[in-house]
Amino acid sequence: MPYMLISTQIRLESGPTNVGDEFSDPAVMSYLGARKTTILGNNFSEYHVDDPPRLVLDKLEEIGFHVVSVTGVGQTLVWCLHKEKE
Repeated sequence: MPYMLISTQIRLESGPTNVGDEFSDPAVMSYLGARKTTILGNNFSEYHVDDPPRLVLDKLEEIGFHVVSVTGVGQTLVWCLHKEKE
């Protein structure tokens, strides 16, 4: 899985950070210490960590991910990362 999105609410930039969806690589989610949750009313699951985005980005860089783009969507910050296939 070479692409990944992480996000956080602007007012919560100290965490938690959304690090994946139900189709994310379980090994990467485990490495990040992410927990899988389903919010009442949603028909999908998401992975979250309590770490701020900066720490998550540092951890992902250690395993080969690089930031491709960053954008703001309403009150949310979103980072797109890529990892070259091995």
